[in-house]
Amino acid sequence: MDGNSRFIHSAQDGPHADLAILFQRHLAHPFRKPLLDYNRLAVAQALAARDAWNPAAPLILDAGCGVGWSTLRLAAAFPEHFVFGVDQSVDRIERGKPAALPANAVLIRADLVDVWRLLAAQGIRLARHYNLYPNPWPKIGHLARRWHGHAVFPVWRELGGIVECRSNWRIYIEEMALALGWLSAREVCAEAYVTDDPLTPFEKKYLASGHELWRCRVDLG
Repeated sequence: MDGNSRFIHSAQDGPHADLAILFQRHLAHPFRKPLLDYNRLAVAQALAARDAWNPAAPLILDAGCGVGWSTLRLAAAFPEHFVFGVDQSVDRIERGKPAALPANAVLIRADLVDVWRLLAAQGIRLARHYNLYPNPWPKIGHLARRWHGHAVFPVWRELGGIVECRSNWRIYIEEMALALGWLSAREVCAEAYVTDDPLTPFEKKYLASGHELWRCRVDLG
């Protein structure tokens, strides 16, 4: 995966003009799509794994974990926490890892839209919430497919925690920073990010390809 990643091209030259309107619409009208049974089961099994290890362990959500390398790294970096790595792709979840999954982590094959809502419905609060290199959906008409433009986004406030989003598309992070700022009533900044210790395969690939990396962070409590 080293050094061959294409740069993102978009007709947008800054945050989407409709982002604030879309955010307010989603805030006023909660997302009501029916929850699917396989997602209910996946979340129940993941919570049971956390409870079997330590029911009092603070929870970290690695949203869109892909092959789970970031889940492994987070579990090692926060050994007193339990880490949920979530991805909707069976292939990515089952792909070989560089190490065995530690006792304080589990990989979940599920739809994040339901996972976020199921956790919030049970009153579960996150210690940390990572959204690392999500699909940027760079076309102007794809705003509602970006997580900060999705109808489920306001649920993030109910989950709380230190939220961190990273992307190789500056505009995505600028939009996410705006949306997290509205959600938290705090100033959230988009910042250039440099590392010599990539957390995900995509982060490693983008660095090797000469991409700029961007991130934003906020504590939702």
